Amino acid sequence: MTQENALLEVDGLKTYFYLEEGDVRAVDGVSFSMSKQEVVGVVGESGCGKSVLARSIMRIVQPPGETIEGNITYHKTTNSGSEKTDLLSLPNNGHEIRRIRGGEIAMVFQEPMVSFSPVHTIGNQIIEMILLHNDVDKKEARSQAISLLEKVGIPNAEMRIDEYSFRLSGGMRQRAMIALALSCNPGLLIADEPTTALDVTTQAQILKLMQGLQEEFGMGMILITHNLGVVAQMTDRIIVMYLGKIVEIADTKTLFENPKHPYTQELLRSIPTLSREKSSERLTAIEGSVPPPFYRPSGCMFHPRCPKAIRGTCDVIEAQPIEISTGHQASCLLYDETLEKAQVK
Repeated sequence: MTQENALLEVDGLKTYFYLEEGDVRAVDGVSFSMSKQEVVGVVGESGCGKSVLARSIMRIVQPPGETIEGNITYHKTTNSGSEKTDLLSLPNNGHEIRRIRGGEIAMVFQEPMVSFSPVHTIGNQIIEMILLHNDVDKKEARSQAISLLEKVGIPNAEMRIDEYSFRLSGGMRQRAMIALALSCNPGLLIADEPTTALDVTTQAQILKLMQGLQEEFGMGMILITHNLGVVAQMTDRIIVMYLGKIVEIADTKTLFENPKHPYTQELLRSIPTLSREKSSERLTAIEGSVPPPFYRPSGCMFHPRCPKAIRGTCDVIEAQPIEISTGHQASCLLYDETLEKAQVK
């Protein structure tokens, strides 16, 4: 990735929650980058820090959460070239971050019912976003809002624009949320589990809609999901997270054909397949569960559940990212050649 083509660079990002029970390291030293128009998938079990990563990028982490370290560099395309902004250096509620949030970087939230205001129509909220980030009058903003609702597949948009969110179906609410996110033509769209509460038919429609809009608007997209089938179809690269850390990152084809980290391998084994239905083989599940956030294992955090864990090594030494091949990294001691040489001696 060249600097001219860069869209987002995250380096050493740490977001912790300071609670009475203890400190929760929701995002713990995450680093990755993405280019313009690239679609990056973020996968992992619940509690691995995916949504907190998205909220950290948007700068909407609420107390007792706090981003304590790292850099988030956003590259905006301008008439004179590319303009870099370190999002973490901006005041949390200052004018500049508010201009970027929603205008340059937008987010589709997991549950639109609680993301929309119940006392304002969806039209009011979309129009407010357009007026906030664009130099247009209310009449033009309403026209743009209707056009957006039509673009995301909402029928009778001229009437639906005056509906309240609780009067729409789940699929329609999610379409309206996408329209709100796209109202200012952002350069980066973050979609946090955009199809969680929807039936499979509506899920397919929403995902196809988002894929088409991403290509039409030419924006980059971070897609957070539990569904590995979705990332296989929609993404260019995949980030696998576990307990706040990236354990593997690779392009989509490489990750599915040649996963290296045991956690990624176990995730892929848990995908139902047609061939499995014809046999008596049970669906594979990863043993154990994600540990409580206050009790992080020593060494490699996945070692209590890992079928390939090396006793006396994986439970003591914390693995660092290792370059497997160009663009393919895995944080696993199985690939640490320096460690192997030390053990031989």
